Amino acid sequence: MAFAVEKLQSDDALLDAYSATVADAVDRIGPAVCRIERIGAGGHGSGFVIAQDGLVVTNFHVVNDARDVRVTMPDGASREGRVLGRDPDTDIALVRADGSFADIAPLGDSKRLRRGQIAIAIGNPLGFEWTVTAGVVSALGRSMRASTGRLIDDVIQTDAALNPGNSGGPLVSSAGEVVGVNTAMIHGAQGIAFAVASNTANFVISEIIRFGRVRRAFIGVSADTTNLPRRAALLSQVTTNTAVRLRSVEKNGPAARAGLKEGDIIAALDGRPVTGVDDLVRMLDAERIGRETLCTVVRRTGVSQVAVTPVARTN
Repeated sequence: MAFAVEKLQSDDALLDAYSATVADAVDRIGPAVCRIERIGAGGHGSGFVIAQDGLVVTNFHVVNDARDVRVTMPDGASREGRVLGRDPDTDIALVRADGSFADIAPLGDSKRLRRGQIAIAIGNPLGFEWTVTAGVVSALGRSMRASTGRLIDDVIQTDAALNPGNSGGPLVSSAGEVVGVNTAMIHGAQGIAFAVASNTANFVISEIIRFGRVRRAFIGVSADTTNLPRRAALLSQVTTNTAVRLRSVEKNGPAARAGLKEGDIIAALDGRPVTGVDDLVRMLDAERIGRETLCTVVRRTGVSQVAVTPVARTN
């Protein structure tokens, strides 16, 4: 009997700790979450403020081709905003809202995520404003198809409930960091939802701020983050334990022409370790367009260097 009472008290303590963790994260990020409406076009979604001068992150499919949006904060304050740039290939858009903002939700490092971690979604689903749902990170490094038909790599799968209107809102870790931008749920499925990883979003936002668009080198692959066996790491002369495995190679693309194949593991580009899909996305920037890039490739037969010349990615 005493054991049962002690276990019940222990379970209560765990539940209280879980509740406190979620509540603390929501207190930290929630005030920066906003509702976004397209002016004159209808439709709404969510977003979150990442800088005090009014930079707001949301989904491309929330703003679509709108130039102006209305940004409403949890305290009821409403501001007009202009879409600075959009990237359909990652479903990310950046808005500049009028005025200054005291509460911000900066992007964290999604590379530190682990499966099973608490995942908290905040947004405005189905008109129920500033709703909080919680679950866990179900999987990392997923891919999903964007509205352009291209695959978005480095996607986080979670079972935190998402509904129409959650799009563009933050996925928050137990540490109170934004680790993803909620983007989609699977219709007809229960407990399967997706968010674009914060590291990918960070790259897109930086490109939009600097150039007004995202410039990309293209080699024609989709990939997943994978473990790199120690022997392969030693042979590759990299110090990391993860790399990227090619899940598909586009026919007649630069990678295929260079001889890369499905299942190949890329451990480095020009000697720089590729520890995950987010690294591959970031390293294939405009500077590599038309420039021969040496890929360190791990296969069952050993490690080899394959020269690939990326081309400009066109929409």
